[in-house]
Amino acid sequence: MVTGALSQVLSGNPAERVLDRTLRAHRLLSREQRQVLAEAVFNVALWRRRLAFHLGTSEASGSELLCAFLAQLVGLSSDVAARLSGLATPPELVSGEPSSLALRYSLPDWLAEHFTREWGDAAGDFCAHLNVPGPITLRANLLKTRREDLQTRLRAEGVETRPGALSPLALQVVGPKPNLYGLDSLREGLFEVQDEGSQGIGLLVEARPGETVLDLCAGAGGKTLLLGAAMENRGRLLAYDPDAGRLDRLLQRSSRAGLSIVQVLRSPPEGLLADRVLVDAPCSELGSLRRGPDLRFRLEPGALSALPPVQRDLLARARRLVRPGGRLVYATCTVNRAENEDVVHDFLQGAPEFQLVPAEGSEGFWVRAPHLQGTDGFFAAVFERRAG
Repeated sequence: MVTGALSQVLSGNPAERVLDRTLRAHRLLSREQRQVLAEAVFNVALWRRRLAFHLGTSEASGSELLCAFLAQLVGLSSDVAARLSGLATPPELVSGEPSSLALRYSLPDWLAEHFTREWGDAAGDFCAHLNVPGPITLRANLLKTRREDLQTRLRAEGVETRPGALSPLALQVVGPKPNLYGLDSLREGLFEVQDEGSQGIGLLVEARPGETVLDLCAGAGGKTLLLGAAMENRGRLLAYDPDAGRLDRLLQRSSRAGLSIVQVLRSPPEGLLADRVLVDAPCSELGSLRRGPDLRFRLEPGALSALPPVQRDLLARARRLVRPGGRLVYATCTVNRAENEDVVHDFLQGAPEFQLVPAEGSEGFWVRAPHLQGTDGFFAAVFERRAG
């Protein structure tokens, strides 16, 4: 069962979908067996390059990779690891740590080289944190509760949390992963699951009650809901996304959250002036690689250069929609200068009516990263349009 699932993942099928199908096909597995299956699939999917190094070959089977994982990273004896992996004899394993960043942290070569260019001496620390699952972080919905009251409510439902260090809205789940979607508090709209870095981007907008606020790349609306709560459900909150299905989900989530001011736009906005505009741009998503064990292996190098033209177009559109004296926030969840700093510099050169509002971080930009603040990787630039 495990090796069959691994073969599918190693062939390019998304690990989460493979695991879901496998668990559905084996519903009689105990909770412990399901957990072991998930750990085996996810860890071998994640560490495949490091494991191949220990096996001394890039052509290893799923069973051999599983054996290397159990022996090298779990610490079982080679005989026991082989037996649990379905191998007649244990393979010879190379001990020690790989010298290259790519093999040490199980990354494609091109991606390890990219992170070295981006982070310099800190690249190893960043890559190490990509191999550790991120925390489960919740955002309290201030339209319905306070963070302290939500923490008490969750404790009564069996979920322990601690306040986040970066966002005044954040609670981090402590202990084993709970079934959040089975909680009444979620169904009542008291919280949303949202990384603390993502919450930070929404807070940078500084949306206020009574304003006109536009979320130009709303998606399913995680940041839109945060903006609406900051506006205290007063004003005009516009949300656009080219994916109509995601906007439909946003409307459902808005209803659950008690947010009635959201106006979904089914075509790109034109002819309006907003007090605040958020461009949470589509990007290569390198900042969220720790959220999936095989995402790094399904990326192509071309992803790093494909999106800057789209991002520039979005900023050019947003430029026309910000009133004098208003605020524009450009954000991504990637680690790539071509999509971040370069896009911002190009925008400022062509839009003299905007000025950069310095934020803490390099070059006055707002940056979050797993090895720095413990969040996913995010980038943001805050602009203000000069009055008059």
